[in-house]
Amino acid sequence: MEATTTITHKNLGAFIHLSTFLKYFFPFANFFAPLLLWTFNKESEFVDHHGRQAINFQLSIFVYTLMIGLLCLPFFLLFVTDFVSLVDAVEHTTREMHFSDIRNLSGYILLFFLIVLLLFGLFVLELYAVISATLRAAQGEQYRYPLCIPFIKTTPRTVSGQNQSK
Repeated sequence: MEATTTITHKNLGAFIHLSTFLKYFFPFANFFAPLLLWTFNKESEFVDHHGRQAINFQLSIFVYTLMIGLLCLPFFLLFVTDFVSLVDAVEHTTREMHFSDIRNLSGYILLFFLIVLLLFGLFVLELYAVISATLRAAQGEQYRYPLCIPFIKTTPRTVSGQNQSK
């Protein structure tokens, strides 16, 4: 890390992490906002570290969300066939329908709550991690996100004027 981390660099690092919350207002802003802030200010090693961390974590959260969706897809396809047969039965039946007529209702409910639980857990993890990273950056400390996949590798900086050969 640099010998001195200025207040501007601390604020930029914190704002990079906070900018990921823009996804709740604009689609994909959690990628573009920190990417723009990081790209224009990555001459600072401190800002460079926090920019890489924020973008890697947002990409990781995206991958985890896709994995949850793909994990639930086969179960959804199994339950949708029952739903289609239920709709067909409702259309061709003049009698009253009861909950006992719905097969695998517990499966629908279980799948729904499983998806909600996994996505809520991911949301809480993201909320906790981004707030922690923001506070650490504002204090001038390095931060590594939990469960973060390093898509953008950290490269060691070379100091100009030194001989790099062995």
